[in-house]
Amino acid sequence: MNIHIFEPVDQVLCLCAGVSAPPGGVKLPDSAGGFSYEESGTLLSITSNRFIHWSTSGDTVQLVEQSLDTNLLNNAIRLKFLHCSVLPGGVHIHETLNNVIILIVTNLSVHRLVLPHPTRMYRSELVTELQMQSVFTDVGKLSIQDEAHSFILPQSPAASAAWISPNGHAHFALAPPTGGVTVVTLPPHDQQGSVSLLELKQSSVMQRLAGWMPSAIRGEQSPCDLAVSLAAWSLEDDTFIFALCQDHKLRVWSFKELQCVLVADLLDYVPVGRAELRCVPGQAHRLRVCFSGSTGLCVCVYLAIPKRGQFCVLQLMASDNGRYSLENISTQFSTQETLVDFALTSTDIWGLWVDDDNQTVVKYINFEHNTAGMWNQVFVQPPPEEEIHIGLDQDPRETYLDVLFSPLRFTAEAIVKALQIYKRGTERFVDVPWDALKKEVTLAVENELQSSVTEFEFSQEDYRMLQVEFWSKFYACCLQYQEALSTPLALHINQATAMVCLLKKGFVSFLLPCFAVDHLYLSADEYLSSEEETPVSEGDSDLSRDVLQMVQCLRMVSDCVQGEMACEMEKALELLLSPERAAEQVLENMLANDRSNVIEDITNKLQDVRNPLAAMGALLRELDLETDMETGPETTSLNVRISLSQLYGSTVAVSVVCQAVCQVALTRALLCRDLLILQHLYLRLGDNMLLAGSAQSLQLQQDLIPRCSHLLCCYYLLKQLILTISPNLIDSLSLTVSLSVLNPQTVVELFYQNVGRKVIVSQLFGQRDLQAAQSPLHWPQLSSSVVTLLGQLLWPSNPGFLFPECMMGNCQYTQLQEYVRLIGPWCQANVGSCRFILGQAYLASGEGQKALQCFQEAAPEVEKEEFLNRLTGSEEEAGTTAPRLLYYNKVLRLLEDVGLPELVIQLATLAISEAVNDERSLAALWTRIFKHHLDLGHNREAYEALTQNPDASRQLDCLRQLVVVLCERAQLQDLVQFPYVNLHEEVVSIIESRARAVDLMTHNYYELLYAFHINRHNYRKAGTVMFEYGMRLGREVRTLRGLQKQVNCFLAALNCLRLIRPEYAWIVQPSPGPSDRPGTSPKRTHDGELAAAPVSRQIEILELQDLEKEYILSRCRLTLAQQHPPSAAIAGSASAAEMVALLVQAGLFDTALSLCQTFKLPLTPVFEGLTFKCIKLQYGGEQSQNEAWNWLAANQLPSLITTKECSATDEAWRLLASYLEKHQSQNAQYYRCVINRLLSHGVPVPDWLVNAYKKVDAAALLRLYLNYDQLESAAELVLEYVDALLGKGHQYFGIEMPLSAMAPLVWLPYTSIDQLLHSLRDSQANTQVYEKLSVKLAEYHRVVEQSTRHRLHAH
Repeated sequence: MNIHIFEPVDQVLCLCAGVSAPPGGVKLPDSAGGFSYEESGTLLSITSNRFIHWSTSGDTVQLVEQSLDTNLLNNAIRLKFLHCSVLPGGVHIHETLNNVIILIVTNLSVHRLVLPHPTRMYRSELVTELQMQSVFTDVGKLSIQDEAHSFILPQSPAASAAWISPNGHAHFALAPPTGGVTVVTLPPHDQQGSVSLLELKQSSVMQRLAGWMPSAIRGEQSPCDLAVSLAAWSLEDDTFIFALCQDHKLRVWSFKELQCVLVADLLDYVPVGRAELRCVPGQAHRLRVCFSGSTGLCVCVYLAIPKRGQFCVLQLMASDNGRYSLENISTQFSTQETLVDFALTSTDIWGLWVDDDNQTVVKYINFEHNTAGMWNQVFVQPPPEEEIHIGLDQDPRETYLDVLFSPLRFTAEAIVKALQIYKRGTERFVDVPWDALKKEVTLAVENELQSSVTEFEFSQEDYRMLQVEFWSKFYACCLQYQEALSTPLALHINQATAMVCLLKKGFVSFLLPCFAVDHLYLSADEYLSSEEETPVSEGDSDLSRDVLQMVQCLRMVSDCVQGEMACEMEKALELLLSPERAAEQVLENMLANDRSNVIEDITNKLQDVRNPLAAMGALLRELDLETDMETGPETTSLNVRISLSQLYGSTVAVSVVCQAVCQVALTRALLCRDLLILQHLYLRLGDNMLLAGSAQSLQLQQDLIPRCSHLLCCYYLLKQLILTISPNLIDSLSLTVSLSVLNPQTVVELFYQNVGRKVIVSQLFGQRDLQAAQSPLHWPQLSSSVVTLLGQLLWPSNPGFLFPECMMGNCQYTQLQEYVRLIGPWCQANVGSCRFILGQAYLASGEGQKALQCFQEAAPEVEKEEFLNRLTGSEEEAGTTAPRLLYYNKVLRLLEDVGLPELVIQLATLAISEAVNDERSLAALWTRIFKHHLDLGHNREAYEALTQNPDASRQLDCLRQLVVVLCERAQLQDLVQFPYVNLHEEVVSIIESRARAVDLMTHNYYELLYAFHINRHNYRKAGTVMFEYGMRLGREVRTLRGLQKQVNCFLAALNCLRLIRPEYAWIVQPSPGPSDRPGTSPKRTHDGELAAAPVSRQIEILELQDLEKEYILSRCRLTLAQQHPPSAAIAGSASAAEMVALLVQAGLFDTALSLCQTFKLPLTPVFEGLTFKCIKLQYGGEQSQNEAWNWLAANQLPSLITTKECSATDEAWRLLASYLEKHQSQNAQYYRCVINRLLSHGVPVPDWLVNAYKKVDAAALLRLYLNYDQLESAAELVLEYVDALLGKGHQYFGIEMPLSAMAPLVWLPYTSIDQLLHSLRDSQANTQVYEKLSVKLAEYHRVVEQSTRHRLHAH
């Protein structure tokens, strides 16, 4: 089979050969060739599986370096020789220790390119790069046009050969048109030197350093010795030049001796017609040379004899006397007309022909042991079909697009060229992505169709016919370009690995060995008739004959099943219909339309099959890829492991291997189809064909037909997989290959590249030692093994599950769904694993419910299938948990990752039934159910899941999460109303800890706890909570809003206590402690120092009166903050006494008085403060007056009806007077403090105040006057007081009756008066006052004396 590889060109170089364009120009035929590195068959070499191929066309040479192991960068160049044409076969590549040297011959010049050898580009033996540089990477930097690397020829040679001498000279052996051989020698590339030229003639040897000898000097030479094919081979210290001339003679020249050492007439090996041949020049003869250790140097000559081409293999023999001779080893004949190329190996001749239909024909023959002269067929991939069958239910556009862009039918270059022609060359398409190219083709054809339409309305059938017409036109254009690109040019055989390549105009085809069963099915009848044994029969000659007969019948069936019948069979497989039923229908169709008696011929042929069931069984065994692969142990050598890690890993190898599997699948799918039809024909024929009658019929129905149907489905699946393109979902940097945008990757290539190749290589080399790993890489053997193993890895009935697993890992979800759909009805292997990956595919496409169903269907297979075991085997709890529970955990995580909580709940609920006796798993499942119910807002269901959790710690965690989440969502109604059976204390503890741990102003856990207790009628607890809330607000939130909340908290606490009986209306004083700072160390302070031992606190009981006091205090704080906001920062934690001072300072005297009365504090600070404000107002300016109205308005001013406008000072004095009048005290202490404050500031005491106070305690007023040295006021007060005692104005001093014998006793503050008199007597300024006072006192004493006598006389 042959596999196509196309490679784009990276670099284009234009070379000027130094010649002018010849008149008329010369058109030489295209050619191609290849070169393989010497160590290309060595595993541990950098050049393993590496080769260079080239093609020539006109003045252009395209060279491409390929590797089957590593991707090569910059591996394609195109050389353009201006005004020259490259000679067919004029490219010769040689390698030295340090260089790769390319020698090129054109019709007018010779050229040399010196490139670095790959071993010199990568010095290390361990090359681990995923990509390597090609030898062409720096070709643009070479001095290609230097004189030392080129030479101009005055005449065009007819043929060429070239070699590199051991000392580095480049030799070109050329066949000039005048006959003989001319050798042009270029000096070593790293040395100075001149070009030399030698002419080899039979008569003489003439040498000249430059140019050609004029023909006049040479003399006339007959053109009969004109060489039509040249070859050169270095042997020991000499180089032999083989010249096949048109006179049918082979001349061998010794370059060392510079003479012709052998002339052989090749017509001597022609059995008949020699005389006629001598008259015709042999211009189409070909020559190839090969050397092997067993046969030595061999020459294969192709004699182009019409109708009977002949290959002669001759061995060069040397005698002791230095003479040479040729010994005929083998002569092989060929009836093909047009030979394109042939190649010679040590054992085989490979030939490339083009038949009358312009189809490529490749054959090979072993010239040593094949005595029958039968050539072996090479089954070349057929060209795309010329006509596409379109069913009535198919869309023409989609059908043609599927065929055009199928990975195995058309190259992208052919489609691009056809598109450019179809669009009349208006656009150029360079590196267009595959999908974009598909869109461009669709758009071009549809636009062409629309532009040709002249009518506006069409019937559906007319439009369909138009579609078929235009799409078939474009398809025909693609066919033409594909055919042109498929033109064969040459064969290339890697002698080291036995790899054969077919070089075509547009791409390279790799030839792989054909498997025995495929070979039988594909071989023509004449080849089948020559087969005596087949590997399928396992040495049984009778079985071998039956198998061959049956295969001939299968070929006859295949010829009948064409067109619509083949499409119906294909459609049945695609739609998952029964293959047996479809085969029956096809057979019915064949019988109904059998006008050529084909069925009768098949029946007659079947008569020759003696044991049809055994033959069928042998074929089915050979077709079945079911196996149990085991990977061998890895090789210990690091070098070997690294080399194996790259073996067949390049893009080229990936494509070759996967296309080979596709060819196998295509062939065997047809074979299974035909065999299934043939089996049903056996059933129809009945006992006439089955010798054992009903027993064989039963075996056919119950065993062979189901097996064949199963194999047909498997191979159809493989074919579909290999034709399925993989979308590029992976980062290009992570790929091990660099794919061309015009070569899309299929899912099978993706699998082989990422997973399959490693498994295959491990299987092939796992049990080999280092010596075996160093054996040559034999391409036919290894490629067959790789293809077989890859097919087994893809085989759906095998226990391995690597391919679907790889598709899942690479996100090929659409392709994965199609894969599972195709194998669903008939594949019984890995059923659970398929359901699992299908579930993942559904998850990726957003079909969660379908995914859940698939996951559930896979659960029963967990312990039965290796993939599902691996899926659950990495769990930490794998030793103690049931595998099915581990599987459920895996699926639950998948569902969580894609965000499907409803499905998580469904599956977890199902899993609970599996975990009845596993408390740990039950707890995990209930926790999952709780979490996702909570996330979905299913609060009631979340609570119920919480209560079902058997693990107390998990239950507490869930409960904590429930509280936190519902608080954050403000769904407090649900949180409060849950019953919390056996969880009441835990809930309270959680809420309390949260309340004490979080910010008071952003979370409302205290209010939640209050509502929780209120809902359960636990009013004391509710009151305690709100009181603690209020206390913390005072300590931590010193803002106006905090004070407002504090007032509300204390008010709520009061309300709670008032709702219970008085004897129970008390709470325990909450005390700040470590619980107020969660997370702190109980042993150290916040500075890290050792904390003091905790001091036991005395429990303090707060009753209703205590709460009322706290409430009033908080109200005062709030009032202060509202009046003076900056005070809020210090009012929050201020005591009652401190609050009085703050209130007085802010002018809130009513509030201060109320607070003092509540806490039984003296009112003195209030009166003193108000007095001070009155003083400030009296002596302050207008600003003070304006500011005073603010605090005056905050107090309850006494009402006074007056027409006079009052100032703020007046109102302040009035407020003071009202306070003094309202708040009477013992000994009038408030009057005293007010007057004392006034006198201390030197402010005259208002008359109303003096009058009021002297009525209460004149003596105290006198002492105040004396304390502040107010002598005149004191004297005046004493005078008035004495007058009042004497009866003048006694009512102003609160004296009911003045001094008389009948009145009660009166008294005077003599101590104070004596002090006053003493002060007046010492003062010179108050002498008059002193005298006046003394006189008044004397008068008083006189009256006292009289009253005393009267009273005494009365008694």
